[in-house]
Amino acid sequence: MASEKRQVVRYAFYKLDPAWRRLTAERQASAKIEFGETLERYNGRLLLRPYGLVGIRGDTDFLLWQVAEDLDALVELQTALNRTDLGAYLSIPYSYLAMTRRSIYEFPADPNHEQRLVIQPSAAKYLFVYPFIKTRPWYALPKPERQRMMDEHVRVGRKYPAIRLNTTYSYGLDDQEFIVAFEGDNPGEFLDLVMELRESEASSYTLRDTPTFTCVQMSLWDMLDTLGGAGSADAVARRPARADGFTPVANLSELPPGTAKRVYAANEAVALFNVNGTVYAIANRCTHARASLSEGTVDAARCAVTCPWHEGVFSLETGRVLGGPPVHPVAAFQVKLDGDTILIAHEAREAAIS
Repeated sequence: MASEKRQVVRYAFYKLDPAWRRLTAERQASAKIEFGETLERYNGRLLLRPYGLVGIRGDTDFLLWQVAEDLDALVELQTALNRTDLGAYLSIPYSYLAMTRRSIYEFPADPNHEQRLVIQPSAAKYLFVYPFIKTRPWYALPKPERQRMMDEHVRVGRKYPAIRLNTTYSYGLDDQEFIVAFEGDNPGEFLDLVMELRESEASSYTLRDTPTFTCVQMSLWDMLDTLGGAGSADAVARRPARADGFTPVANLSELPPGTAKRVYAANEAVALFNVNGTVYAIANRCTHARASLSEGTVDAARCAVTCPWHEGVFSLETGRVLGGPPVHPVAAFQVKLDGDTILIAHEAREAAIS
């Protein structure tokens, strides 16, 4: 089993020093941009999911759910964040390290239960996280007895199919034995699930399952803006529009075919896409739940992008909704090239009607 390819997982909870909110608006906004862009540079090496906790807990402001192939990536990421201006004002009151592995228990009716070696987060709005430790008497029980109690545990969980469980293991790596992270869209359902699990026989062998964190999934920039202070886009220097009404936003060399990039124009976040050599520009925020469309999946044949959260589909040419839950289109911008420079029209085209 040890030879199986596993992932390392870190749940890092950050708290902002209130002194940061007394900095100038210019410095606040630039600090957010620096921090966010530092995170984005690691997207190729780690799976990173930001969650907000402002207004939910008082001792932590946001979570970065980090999944990597090795510990080195986690160390490098945190080192880079520590070097940022915002990082100087952040503490980490909670940090939990774990790894994926196969469960020692067997569930023939549900062979995939807790068997995932690769973390694949869903689009659920909420993540409920807590460390977990069993009592020593639990491990003294015969395995068939533990299996029987775990079977009951699983039967309870199946009553709540909308709640998805991610279990990772921390034995010898951190203070807890497991980290459990439940994904769902309804906090009330999760509350009911936990209440019912408390009555299970296995629950009597729980030594600790606190603190518990209720986290709200957000785009990176929306999460940073929950910290207060100036908005993220305010940090980007306002590029003056040229006489022809176009604004330079990036270099074509930064956007090879098949890639996307978030830029700012007049303090508005814009997503650029290079589809087979043609550059398109639309507003970056999905009109359904404000996910970042620059992180979505592009369908070159349809010239469309699928939102990474709830699979809304938008035309890259017009911003029109082509599918999924969104009702309203996104703004689309005219694009032109001046040598290697990508320019977009200062004003968005009139929104297309879905």
